[in-house]
Amino acid sequence: MIKDITIGQYYPTNSVVHKLDPRVKLISTFIFMSSLFIINQFYPYVLVLAFIISTLKLSKIPANYILKGLKPIMFIIVFTFAINIFMIPGNTVFEIGPLGISDEGLKQGSFMVIRLILLVVGTSLLTLSTSPIELTDGIEKLLNPFKKIGVPAHELAMMMTIALRFIPTLLDETDKIMKAQMGRGADFESKNIISRAKNLVPLLVPLFISAFRRADELAMAMEARCYRGGDNRTRMNQIRMSKKDYIAYSIVFIYITIIIITRMI
Repeated sequence: MIKDITIGQYYPTNSVVHKLDPRVKLISTFIFMSSLFIINQFYPYVLVLAFIISTLKLSKIPANYILKGLKPIMFIIVFTFAINIFMIPGNTVFEIGPLGISDEGLKQGSFMVIRLILLVVGTSLLTLSTSPIELTDGIEKLLNPFKKIGVPAHELAMMMTIALRFIPTLLDETDKIMKAQMGRGADFESKNIISRAKNLVPLLVPLFISAFRRADELAMAMEARCYRGGDNRTRMNQIRMSKKDYIAYSIVFIYITIIIITRMI
């Protein structure tokens, strides 16, 4: 399951989506996430799905690669659906013992599941098509106007990028520790929840120690190179908006306009 987590990973291809300005992808992702919360009916999700499939096709990222990222959150999806169908009141359509499933609960539960799946798939496209360096540059450029009110744009961008960069590293580390502990007899697949929770202790302790050690090594390496960042820092590749970026902005603008119109109908 650890290998199925795709959040924070970069999938290099020579696609149009990969070549877009990172600011365009960041703003488009934010608009996409907002659109999912604007929708209040089922049929606009067809447009969202078409938008994702088109972007996925253009990005040349295999669909099964991005879909396997849903496996680790399958429990959250099922749990969210169950909570909604049992807890939201309405006309009872089915009963399981003392619990009743309402029509409104089914509607809201389905809504939440679709929203969660589209949210994970849509946002994964950002990190899969943008390298950590491009992401840092894009976030910093977007936050630059807020420097005037004291927002540490470079530091925030660097922190977010380091966090994303270390997700795959920590996943690899977790996989290695799990295999080592399983070799010593640990059982991470037990159906007993209490037993599984106890077995997580020998996994989490070395994982935290490893994470702190890596953070310390990174800080020392940056200090040894007199890294300061921020003002007067130069870059090998400057990001600049091009024609294809403005076309992407136009498509996203049309997309969100249609979503807003469906909300008002």
